[in-house]
Amino acid sequence: MALDLLDSPEVSQPVPRRRLGRALRRVLVAVLTLLALALGVGWVTTPSVDDAQERVTAFLMEHQSPALTVAPAPELLQALVATEDSSFHTNPGISPTGVVRSFRGLVTGTDEGGSTLSQQLAKNLYLEGRNGPAQKAEAVVLALKLDGAYSKTELLEMYLDDGYYGHGFHGLTAATQGYFGVDPDELTWAQASLLAGLFQAPTAYDPLVHPERARARQAHVLDRLVDVGDLTRGQADDVADDDWGLVAG
Repeated sequence: MALDLLDSPEVSQPVPRRRLGRALRRVLVAVLTLLALALGVGWVTTPSVDDAQERVTAFLMEHQSPALTVAPAPELLQALVATEDSSFHTNPGISPTGVVRSFRGLVTGTDEGGSTLSQQLAKNLYLEGRNGPAQKAEAVVLALKLDGAYSKTELLEMYLDDGYYGHGFHGLTAATQGYFGVDPDELTWAQASLLAGLFQAPTAYDPLVHPERARARQAHVLDRLVDVGDLTRGQADDVADDDWGLVAG
């Protein structure tokens, strides 16, 4: 009877499963080793990020725009993070799921997104908008460097000041003064949620040229703020009804 049990298919089935598990572990170790080697090479071959703020300043000088001199309104920081990178305050500059999507995109030839704010900042400051496979890999390493060298607040302020907001406004101060006639620390929720939505396509969402598109994009930002718990649905609806206070024409 004991011999029959040993010979039965039910008892022998776990053996190939164990073998499969060992094989998968070997593959995982091999992949992690390759990733560690690639990260090490990338760390050595990519530039230092000590000059990140100087690069932001150069961008503003190129466009004759004022630099940020006050802390942006917290409403803007919340709206930006909720819309562009909800794990920003806890991730190390990259998102594991985003990296997986980027790798899958390289294989399939499609852009599946997933870049963190730090990766986007790295692309803007060091890669001149180039977005090929090699540049995506560089952006990952540079994002890790940026996150290690600067505080989260500093990274957000550089990201905001290095942005184009449509209607010829480069940098956060030029945008807040140009659109609303206020400094970056005086923004209302309505103004902050509008500005946070401009990064994806500032010309297409220009509120002075395409107000309906801008309002639809603002609605997406408000939905994200509700999703992450920064606003209730009622609060978001109230913000959506508020006037933007545009002064530019």
